[in-house]
Parts: sequence; C-alpha cells; structure tokens
Amino acid sequence: MAKYTKDEIVARAKELAQMVAETDEVDFFKRAEAQIHGNLKVSTLIADIKGLQKQAVNLQHYGKPEAQKKVEDKIATIEQELDEIPVVQEFKQSQLEVNELLQIIASTISNTVTDEIIVATGGDLLRGETGASLENDEACGCDHDHDHDHDHDH
Repeated sequence: MAKYTKDEIVARAKELAQMVAETDEVDFFKRAEAQIHGNLKVSTLIADIKGLQKQAVNLQHYGKPEAQKKVEDKIATIEQELDEIPVVQEFKQSQLEVNELLQIIASTISNTVTDEIIVATGGDLLRGETGASLENDEACGCDHDHDHDHDHDH
C-alpha cells in the first residue's frame, strides 16, 4: 500500500520550493533583478528591443524581408550592448545559478526514486537493474552479462 498521496508529495514540494526561495542563489537573483529594473539604460534598451520586435513582426506580416532583416540586425546590436552591461551579466549569472540549483534538485529526486525502486525490488544498484530484471537474467542459468537472444552459441 502506498505511504504517501500525490497531494502530500505536492505539499512537500511546496515546502522544498519555500526552502529554495530562501537560498543565497535566489537572494542573488532578487538583488540582480532589482538592479536591472532600477537601471535606466537597461530599461531603455529593453523598451527599444520590444519596439523593434513589434516592427519586425509587422514587416514579416507585410512581406518586407529586407526591412525586417535590418530591424533584426538592430535588435541583435542592442542585445549585444545589453549583454555587455555588468548588471545584465550579473542577472544572467543569477538565473544560471538558480536554474542549476533546480536541476540538481530534479535530478536528485529522479535518481533517488530510481534507486529506491531498484532496492525495493531486490535489484542491483551498481548495475542499475531491478529485481525483475535480475530474475530474468538468472532464468537462463548463467551469471554473466549477455543479451539472451539465444541466436548465438554460448
């Protein structure tokens, strides 16, 4: 019988999310985001990009590829200028760090669930095989690795 319901696990996930929200990585992200929003040059460049993106969509809609290309080149130039601003670099770095933390959490959960399944079924953690997989291997009466297709001689 199951020990936990889906709702209980989601509740725990929310607790974990609250913990993540109180990490140094998220603190850094919040500070970097505040600096981004408080920086007039950054705000201006972002507004310019948004305006040019609308132009590019309209030019594409009206079938004006040359003009669209010029606008897209302007966007690329402004994006490059934006990326050279230290607060933008810090913001992007903070995003990477938060995403990295979330990836570590996701892979830890995934790997731990897999390991728990292997152990619970009497499997072999080192080989990464469940008990059912090992039982099928033993059914052939051998203790070495092979593919059990029996099309070749042993």
